[in-house]
Amino acid sequence: MQTTESLSLTIVEEIADREGVQPEEVSPPIHYVIDTDALDSLYQADDSERSPSRVEFVYKGYTVTVDSTGDVDLEKQAAALDLEKASV
Repeated sequence: MQTTESLSLTIVEEIADREGVQPEEVSPPIHYVIDTDALDSLYQADDSERSPSRVEFVYKGYTVTVDSTGDVDLEKQAAALDLEKASV
């Protein structure tokens, strides 16, 4: 994980990159779905015992998973309309 920026900012930047927009254009703000101060502090802690094994939440249509090292994985959620098209 990068130590020069917060984990929450990293997540927003990765989603913005996938969506082809600037990070400040990502809406709603990430703090509407998760406590960014708490998330950032979990992964900035010097005590490795404080770091969770995994944090997962949904934001902007992505399942965001952060592992124990702070690596971020984004998985696009299937749209309900796509499932309906498959059954027609």
